[in-house]
Amino acid sequence: MSKLTIIANIIAKQDQVELVKAELIKLIDKTRAEDGCINYDLHQDNANPAHFVFHENWASPAALEAHLATAHIADYIAAVEGAVESFTLNQMTHIA
Repeated sequence: MSKLTIIANIIAKQDQVELVKAELIKLIDKTRAEDGCINYDLHQDNANPAHFVFHENWASPAALEAHLATAHIADYIAAVEGAVESFTLNQMTHIA
């Protein structure tokens, strides 16, 4: 299997956008230093600032699983409890 691409959509509650953004930013440097992380890029929707998207590439599904089990992900989940409207994570295969 080639690299695993992740598209993660995070929709913050309207009154929690800055909190969620700050907590997402905290994940970037720690995650980029993880084994198997190819890229981990955060985006914010220009028309809807409450919508954040991570575009990620991982060397393997195991690398993603290790990432999801890290302390910094657990800290993020605790920090944004009640502040996120919705979260989806799509595992994708790069075609072209």
